[in-house]
Amino acid sequence: MTLSTALKLLKSRGSKRNVEGMKRYGIVPKKAYGVAAPDIHAIAKKIGKDQKLSLQLWSSGVHDARILASLVGEPERVTERQMDRWVRDFDSWAVCDSCCTFLFRMTPFAYAKAFEWCKKKEEFVKRAGFVMMAVLAVHDKKAPDTHFLRMLPALKRGATDGRNFVKKAVNWALRQIGKRNAELNRAAIHAAQEIARIDSPVARWIAADALRELQSPAVLRRLLKKLRNSKTHEMR
Repeated sequence: MTLSTALKLLKSRGSKRNVEGMKRYGIVPKKAYGVAAPDIHAIAKKIGKDQKLSLQLWSSGVHDARILASLVGEPERVTERQMDRWVRDFDSWAVCDSCCTFLFRMTPFAYAKAFEWCKKKEEFVKRAGFVMMAVLAVHDKKAPDTHFLRMLPALKRGATDGRNFVKKAVNWALRQIGKRNAELNRAAIHAAQEIARIDSPVARWIAADALRELQSPAVLRRLLKKLRNSKTHEMR
């Protein structure tokens, strides 16, 4: 599919009402068609993976096209230079989260970029670092616990950033790490308790919200069941 065809298809699925609705969620891009997420995913499925088109879609500057770019990009062909260039263009949590979830986390540079970006000053670059930690915790099933234990100090350092999209990403990452298994749950709870002692209302909110979920009966039951299943499997 050509860039022109892809943009025409996106525009045909767009809605001014959706563009207005995006504002309620803090998404105010310079240019957007207002295409619903399911429609963007359907278009991506129709296109398949196409790195050249992905780069062209991103260069268009259209919000919906950039989300589509993250869906059709080829992780094995993404370079560090591309990731650094794109992350500087992030202007909403929607584009940030889409790129991290559907493209960047599958590159060989995912963990390195998570640690690098979470130290940056720009709101959406910093968010990207913590979002990478969250989505890696969810999706990288075979990663060792040490990968995520190393993230906890970074989350503590980021816990006093009061910017909405940063603090929510820190909270998200802390919760997802703590839901991987029983050991990481204990480590994340300990980290949250340390964050709660920081003299900062932002830190206290992050900690309280994370602890509410990480110590909930539902999460603890699921992790206990997972631990028992793991031990049973080892005994076979």
